[in-house]
Amino acid sequence: QVQLVESGGGLVQTGGSLRLSCAVSGRTFSTYSMAWFRQAPGKERDFVARITWSGGNTNYADSVKGRFTISRDNAKNTVYLQMNSLKPEDTAVYYCARKTYVGGNLSEMRSYNGWGQGTQVTVSS
Repeated sequence: QVQLVESGGGLVQTGGSLRLSCAVSGRTFSTYSMAWFRQAPGKERDFVARITWSGGNTNYADSVKGRFTISRDNAKNTVYLQMNSLKPEDTAVYYCARKTYVGGNLSEMRSYNGWGQGTQVTVSS
């Protein structure tokens, strides 16, 4: 059983920064990639960023390019999301997700087969 636990959310002012962490425990050797999604109230869960576990290749949603950075520490089995220049529209519950196979659309929820419980990020104007 693999568990994903997010942390690091909170309340920040516009222009501020936060770093989210996602600790992966259990049988992690089959992880292919990790991603962050977010869900604002009344909206669908959207792709934010993704990183491959071995090569560290990254992809970002257009809305966060240049502001957010995804990274991973394989030794700690942890994925991070550094969020800078935060805007009120970044307010959402942020979820980390795990993908154990090659293929599928990296920005679609259905491609991921493991999820954390989410952490709230609120950006005040």
